[in-house]
Amino acid sequence: MSRIVGRFEETRASGRAALIPYVTAGDPAPEVTVPLLHDLVAAGADLLELGVPFSDPMADGPVIQLACERALAHGTRLRDVLEMVREFRRTDTDTPVVLMGYLNPVERMGHEVFVTAAAEVGVDGVLMVDLPPEESGDLSGLLEQAGLDPIFLVAPTTSEFRLRHVAAAARGFIYYVSLKGVTGSQNLDPAALGARLGAIRAISDLPLGVGFGIRDAATAAAVAQVADAVVVGSAIVRLAEQHPEAPERFRTAAAEVVREMRTAMDASRTAAPAAV
Repeated sequence: MSRIVGRFEETRASGRAALIPYVTAGDPAPEVTVPLLHDLVAAGADLLELGVPFSDPMADGPVIQLACERALAHGTRLRDVLEMVREFRRTDTDTPVVLMGYLNPVERMGHEVFVTAAAEVGVDGVLMVDLPPEESGDLSGLLEQAGLDPIFLVAPTTSEFRLRHVAAAARGFIYYVSLKGVTGSQNLDPAALGARLGAIRAISDLPLGVGFGIRDAATAAAVAQVADAVVVGSAIVRLAEQHPEAPERFRTAAAEVVREMRTAMDASRTAAPAAV
């Protein structure tokens, strides 16, 4: 059993949705990332999504695009991200870590080299935004052999036919992109979200994590009422812009966002449905 599967069993047994914060590795500086990950776990994160900086993050809005630019300017590469996971694992062997990024850096490293290194440092899952399940056979097979979960995105526009392909290929959880847009978009419709997740659950019994558009604690709480996990990225990453020369303030502010979301999400499971 992977750490991801085990963690979702824990959150389901306790009747709560998992909280998955995303941060871009190396932003605002490489030495901040590992302490930040520990801060987020202490604040209530159940899983961690660690972004691999890339020069053309096509699925991401301006907030995470700029974070990637800052991280790359600091020289953060895929091998550096893997070393960050290794350092994190020295004191945290329980919290699942998912690498989220784009295929080009993995292609340059080589599938086998990447998967071997990722497994060795303690990565639990891999989500390559621009790798469709129909073309993932080689990498997904290597990931599964190494005990890592290949994770895939589905969107409001994903057909039932293709959703069945995604469900067959995915492990760990399915990442549902809640909006027809990039990360950091607005105006999430809770009624449409609940209906869409219900349709996906008719096809797959994997946990469903919802991201893109989780902008504050109220949004997180509303999504937690219908999803197995809430993924928050831009709301945390934009704080790095606000404290470019003060990493301690950034860490404190990021942890507070996660803490507020965790509190609101837990309260939402015993409250009436809320509007997003």
